[in-house]
Amino acid sequence: MLEIILLAPLIGGVVLALTGHRAAAGWLNVATGAVTFAASLVLALDVFEHGAQLSPGRLFYIDAFNVYLVALTAFVGMTTSIFSRPYMRHEVERGRVTDRRMRLYHSMYQGFLFSMLLALTTNNLGIMWVAMESATLTTVLLVSLYRTPESIEAAWKYFVLCGVGIAQALFGTVLIYFAAENRTGGEIGDTLLWTVLHDTTTGGLDPAVVSLAFVFLLVGYGTKVGLVPLHNWLPDAHSEGPTPMSAVLSGLLLNVALYALVRFKMLVDASLHTELAGHLMMGFGLLSFVVAGLFLHRQHDIKRMYSYSSIEHMGLMTFAFGIGGPLATFGALLHMTMNSLTKSAIFVTVGYASQLAGTQRIEHIRGLIRTQPAIGWGLLIGTVAIAGFPPFGVFISEFLLLMATMKAWPWLTIPLLFGFGIAFAGLFRHLQPMVFGEPPPGQKPIQANMLPVAIHLALVLWLGIALPGFLSGWFEQATLLISGASLR
Repeated sequence: MLEIILLAPLIGGVVLALTGHRAAAGWLNVATGAVTFAASLVLALDVFEHGAQLSPGRLFYIDAFNVYLVALTAFVGMTTSIFSRPYMRHEVERGRVTDRRMRLYHSMYQGFLFSMLLALTTNNLGIMWVAMESATLTTVLLVSLYRTPESIEAAWKYFVLCGVGIAQALFGTVLIYFAAENRTGGEIGDTLLWTVLHDTTTGGLDPAVVSLAFVFLLVGYGTKVGLVPLHNWLPDAHSEGPTPMSAVLSGLLLNVALYALVRFKMLVDASLHTELAGHLMMGFGLLSFVVAGLFLHRQHDIKRMYSYSSIEHMGLMTFAFGIGGPLATFGALLHMTMNSLTKSAIFVTVGYASQLAGTQRIEHIRGLIRTQPAIGWGLLIGTVAIAGFPPFGVFISEFLLLMATMKAWPWLTIPLLFGFGIAFAGLFRHLQPMVFGEPPPGQKPIQANMLPVAIHLALVLWLGIALPGFLSGWFEQATLLISGASLR
């Protein structure tokens, strides 16, 4: 199943590089995503029943932490490809994308998914870094797809900032290898393996080297997560790239970067037996959460507004993983799922809303619910869900995180509640006129496939009402794995 998960998007990307401009390319993109998701679901059920799995060559390692992220990534990639087919066809009709760029788009879309799945499944921390760099390069090509001055500027900004960030992550990885190599004296291929490092840290690594390494790793992978003040690339990339890219970027790539950071935190916690890594993550996470909420109020581009919402929620997850402990970790894992499903659904709706209004400017998007009720209701329900209203799943995950904060750091409850209130006000300040305002003259409905939105929001509602036993089991196993590192 793992071979299928990795080979399907890789082969699909090569085929789409040659045929991505044809009418059937959109369906081939969907079919590739469906095969990847089906294989990931089988793999996830197998890991849930039989435990962690290590490939014969020890190059890949699947456990409860990454297997659910693999399934989530494949699922959102598949549903976004369903939305992508009519959306990109409309972009071709408008003359914004040529046949050559459609081949580039489809191939890079699958290449992007392959890079993320490789980063999640590899047991080698060096290959994980290479996969993250590959995801950066594919995203650059997607951000600049329209070839406008603004999109090219956003792509260069993304490339430079994330390139510098990923270089810091490389240096941090080298320092981890240096500390482990001095301890074990093993070969470079073995010393970079997660399973070897996880066993090595039981005896402890050099505290000074490991502490310095995590600082570089936090700055490096934190740039990819979008943590303040390393977030400047994210709003530009969202606003200038094609909307399907925004959906997978916000719903998936940020999770993968945070996954890498948490993996390293597990090593640092087990080695240092201190809360250094957790305190650093809490600081950056809470700063990102509050600052992004404030920036929501001054946005004029709808995609930029929701990109700051992504920064806000990634900051909240980083803060929760920093707190550590079973309750905060379980809440963070649940919030990763809820945010991915909800935010990707929102960006699908935002894409259609922008096509309907002919602009991404918030002041020109009006009366969605009157012109095309499906788009208006989709945006309204998606925003209500991401704002944390019950009974949606985001409410449950945020409630768990709030309870964990009150238990571990009671005085931080006040800035956390302040951030919730600011973000709520910022979202609904702009939402009301976009959905219920007077539509401009001549605004007509467009062809829109709202099936991905309906599926995602239905799942978020269902998971908020009753969390299935198998999903709860995954989260519990992952929670024990992550929290156990800090208790060793």
